[in-house]
Amino acid sequence: MASTTNTLLQKLVNGKSLQKVLDSDAESFAEVPLTKYLQELCEERDVVPEQVIKKAQIDRTYGHQIFNGTRNPSRDKLIQLAVGFGLSLDETQMLLKKAGKSVLYSKIKRDAACIYGISHGMNMMELQELLLSVDVPLLGRF
Repeated sequence: MASTTNTLLQKLVNGKSLQKVLDSDAESFAEVPLTKYLQELCEERDVVPEQVIKKAQIDRTYGHQIFNGTRNPSRDKLIQLAVGFGLSLDETQMLLKKAGKSVLYSKIKRDAACIYGISHGMNMMELQELLLSVDVPLLGRF
């Protein structure tokens, strides 16, 4: 069974050998490919990629390329997918982490607006209007 983040952190800080920690907690370091994670989200929510892509307001072809792994999505596209899936803020942060992108940070105005919109269940149009209203770049536009 994989260690919790805090347990793993303590093992790394207090351990005498990095290799022993890596070996004993190999399962904790197993990375799930983004495509598999997106498929798991679809299964959990009983949706198909087409529905998520449409709600995320991502070009259909580009969206399918993200889901099949031929495109590596930008942070913006992942945020759009999070909105398309209807993810919570914690789930959005996890999606960003799984993709190797930085999480939303509340002290950055644009990120703060995204946090607000996601936390309040906004759809893509509402979120884009919110971003426009606070004079920051729209998602997928830079």
